[in-house]
Amino acid sequence: MPRSGTLLNAYGIEPLSAVCARTVRFEEIDPMGIMWHGRYASWLEDGRETLGNRYGISYRDFYQHGFVTPIKKFSLDYVHPLIHDQTYEIHTFLLWSDSARMDFQYSIMDKEGTIMTQGKTTQLFMTTNGKLLLDFPTFYQDFMARWKNGDLA
Repeated sequence: MPRSGTLLNAYGIEPLSAVCARTVRFEEIDPMGIMWHGRYASWLEDGRETLGNRYGISYRDFYQHGFVTPIKKFSLDYVHPLIHDQTYEIHTFLLWSDSARMDFQYSIMDKEGTIMTQGKTTQLFMTTNGKLLLDFPTFYQDFMARWKNGDLA
């Protein structure tokens, strides 16, 4: 798992983080008995929602302010397969960005702390009627000011 200090930006702002646990369900495995690659997006989304709910920037929060945050980029690095009926932790990090986007990094780890999968997503800001924003929504600017000042728990 990357340490938060290794994810610092040029301004020295610590990333925000959250952890959630998931267990590989039978319906998520392929004929080889490992989690099917198409299910990983859902797991990263669980991590993203956990972080969003923790800091008041969930999809619902954006939508209530008139915005959506579609994914622009998605990448995964499969290190070890996830096995049926095992529980793993999804460590999610939101990295500081001066550009109008949200950059997330994810590490899925087993109970021994072994990295099983790593991922990244980039999400943009749009109005609910599909207009791409070139700046942060006002409520997100307020959130970023609290983040930069260290006012987020």
